[in-house]
Order: sequence, then C-alpha cells, then structure tokens
Amino acid sequence: MSLFARLAETARLMVGLPDYDTYCRHVADHHPERTPMTRAEFFRERQQAHYGSGGGRCC
Repeated sequence: MSLFARLAETARLMVGLPDYDTYCRHVADHHPERTPMTRAEFFRERQQAHYGSGGGRCC
C-alpha cells in the first residue's frame, strides 16, 4: 500500500469513514461466499451504524 493510500485511509478513519477497498479485501479474504456490498450500500450501512436510526438531535 502506498504512502498516499495509507494517509488517505488514516484520514477517512479519523473522520469515521471506513475504507471501502479495505472492506472488499476483508470480505474476499474472510468471507469468500459473500458478495460485498456496493460502495453506496457500504457508505449507507456505515452512516447508519455511526449515527443510528434517526431522531437526530440538534444539540
């Protein structure tokens, strides 16, 4: 993995956005029977896991 790719991954993790490519490698290595989520599905699932099921708060 290049230095730039590592820095980009670190930056995403710092703001709570896991790396899609890392997810795809994990699924391929550890769950070969599964079809990975699309990038859009992955993003929605991670947002849902991070922010919950709505009812957001303003303060």
